[in-house]
Amino acid sequence: MCFIGNDCIMNLVPKYVFFTKGVGSDKKELQSFESALLDAGIAHLNIVQVSSILPPNCVEISKKKGLKMLNPGQIVFVVLARQCSNEKHKLISASVGVAKPKDEKHYGFLSEHHCLGQDEETAGDFAEDLAASMLASTLGIEFDIDADYDEKREIFHMSDKIVETKSTTSTSIVERDDIFTTVLAAAVFIIE
Repeated sequence: MCFIGNDCIMNLVPKYVFFTKGVGSDKKELQSFESALLDAGIAHLNIVQVSSILPPNCVEISKKKGLKMLNPGQIVFVVLARQCSNEKHKLISASVGVAKPKDEKHYGFLSEHHCLGQDEETAGDFAEDLAASMLASTLGIEFDIDADYDEKREIFHMSDKIVETKSTTSTSIVERDDIFTTVLAAAVFIIE
């Protein structure tokens, strides 16, 4: 890490990323979010939300390894999807999709998707499709934007330019009207 000053400009390009998800419930909306952060293992961090670029050469590591590299109170950058409701029986979902290029020197994409009424597979596929479509567009891969994701996924992988797509998704059904439930999914960046 390098800060502005003494002829040094900070270059905040993450070297590592890990994925996590959580669910939390409480009578207050903010506390349900805090509970979801606890469940995800990242409540002890100062989170700054960023947009959706997976930096070149950014290595995916396990959540366990990533958490060992972070200190309480540390400022971390995350791509965060979050959904909250207090409507009884409502299905809520939050998902982060990722698309990694075969060429590690090229950047990839992350996408955040949060919704009501989608199960884990549907929300995850949607987030994965978003990330893969954004990457495919930048790589010049031609595809029918209206095709279903299974068709597009086949084209993306056959292009030999995209090496991996996947998602991390959290879902929950709200149990009571007087209780807020929050779901979240996050890509957590680590800068060394």
